[in-house]
Amino acid sequence: MKKILTKEIRNIINDNGPNKLYMVQDFAYLNNDGSVTRALSRLKNEGILIRLSQGLYLYPLRNKYGILSPSIEEIAYAIAKKDKARIIPWGLTALNKLGLSTQVTTNAVYLTDAAARELTIGNRKIIFKRNVPRNFAYKTDLFPLIIAAMKELGKDNVTDEHIAIIKQAIKKYGNDYNIRNDYNIAPQWIKQKLAL
Repeated sequence: MKKILTKEIRNIINDNGPNKLYMVQDFAYLNNDGSVTRALSRLKNEGILIRLSQGLYLYPLRNKYGILSPSIEEIAYAIAKKDKARIIPWGLTALNKLGLSTQVTTNAVYLTDAAARELTIGNRKIIFKRNVPRNFAYKTDLFPLIIAAMKELGKDNVTDEHIAIIKQAIKKYGNDYNIRNDYNIAPQWIKQKLAL
């Protein structure tokens, strides 16, 4: 039974291809979480999977130089996809993503509409903070990022240089209906600073 289950999981992982994340719940249809946990552990011991965190495994992409690990951001979005959750980069994570800071953060923080949780990946952490639905009302991915970054900077610390970088990101995105909609529902002080 153990070998059959491990073989079945190995086949699924091979069929799905590299650079995919796996958790026990991905195999819930097998109705045997204990055996799935042991099978994933065996596949890790065989060098097929890498254990990123408690209960989180990666089937890595490999090239002639070795294993290509996904970024913390790729891992965060893959987890969100598995959880059928939406996430928004927050704090320094948002500043870095928009190019408003080069400060390296050890914790990648995301707001989520799913359960709050924390994962340790190597020497870094991914922190999912449950947040209010209002923050997920935006139609674009860009505007929640802008709002997160501007809130992190603080109303009185947003400079003309910051605004120029943000406006460049908006221009690159394309000034479509969704951007206008998102701008209209943004906090008042952010609308005043951006003056789109």
